[in-house]
Amino acid sequence: MISRLIAYAIITLGLCTTTLPASAAKATAPDATASEGASQLFQTTPIKKADGTRWRIAYVESGEYADYPATLAAVIQGLQRLGWLTLDDDMPEGVSGHDLWIWLGRHTQSTYLELVPDAWWQPGNFDAEQRAPMREAIAARIEQQHDIDLIIAMGTWAGQDLRALGPPVPTIVGSTSDPLAAKISDSATDSGRDNLHTRIEPERYQRQVRLFHEIVPFKELGIVYEDSEAGRSYGAVAAVEQVGQELGFKIRHCHAQSNSMTTEQAIDNALQCYQQLADQNVDAVYVTTHRGVTSTSIRALAQILEKAKIPSFSMAGSRDVKQGILLSLAQADLSYVGLFHAETIARVLNGAKPRQLSQLWVDPPKIALNLGTARIIGFDPPVDILLAADEVYESRR
Repeated sequence: MISRLIAYAIITLGLCTTTLPASAAKATAPDATASEGASQLFQTTPIKKADGTRWRIAYVESGEYADYPATLAAVIQGLQRLGWLTLDDDMPEGVSGHDLWIWLGRHTQSTYLELVPDAWWQPGNFDAEQRAPMREAIAARIEQQHDIDLIIAMGTWAGQDLRALGPPVPTIVGSTSDPLAAKISDSATDSGRDNLHTRIEPERYQRQVRLFHEIVPFKELGIVYEDSEAGRSYGAVAAVEQVGQELGFKIRHCHAQSNSMTTEQAIDNALQCYQQLADQNVDAVYVTTHRGVTSTSIRALAQILEKAKIPSFSMAGSRDVKQGILLSLAQADLSYVGLFHAETIARVLNGAKPRQLSQLWVDPPKIALNLGTARIIGFDPPVDILLAADEVYESRR
């Protein structure tokens, strides 16, 4: 059993990231429009624009969500590692994406890049009615002022909105749950837009659910998500349903509205849904991405499932396991993700079309387990799980 499970984890989760060396990346041409530079090697070496001026970078995000500024910070650190910029102070933590962008505009020293303070957009705090006006504002800025060379778009909505715009300038999309289900990218290997690039981890959530079922052979799995196109994308509903058909388990759905409302309301809706699943005595719960699942609410969520003695697996990673969720995959440090995006930006500024560059990424397989939670719910982890686990927590942090 030991060798079988470890082999399963290695084969299904992958051994390493698909990031390429910082020195160069070979372009691949998804169609004839990209074939001209297909055989070139695109460098990451810092360069100015042809006229000797700096590249001007804009930032778009979907709303207030902790992962967005964290990922942005990792991208900036990646650019700093590649020599494109330096910071004159340590980046602030726990701030909004807007506040971080303003701070970066003031504290970034660079001969090559300018992080434009007023080139920042957000449709309110996940306010659906503000998406169209935001797109119009971005398009007007680019068409009228011609002063933006590249956009960093953070989150599913931001990726969708920039794709809908063309996009008019090279756009790098980060921090999305499922760019394929959200129709940001046509496929894992082709974004479908010359100026669009996003990070894609093929079948990431299918692999998570398969591993969860391998460890805890449940017959019914509970999931919580908003019943909207974006909500189903965040919750990887299609992936869960696919694995459910493959392995023969049932899925118990609970819909928790999250957009166009305050974070507090989204948290209340999510916790009510998890309590409902607990009351229905589901065999296991897959904790999905949702605006109501935050660093402040995850502990209450974990307590609901602990009290009902329900095994849980977090989509987000080991940060939730630290707070009482039973299992997850310990994701690679965000610095690796940031470097992946930073290298992509560098190659685009060196002449690559975003569509020419690989979008594929696979996190190293590392299992995270909370033994304290296992004891509370009466789950006795097999020895092979303990041996395979890279991160083991005894208590909540």
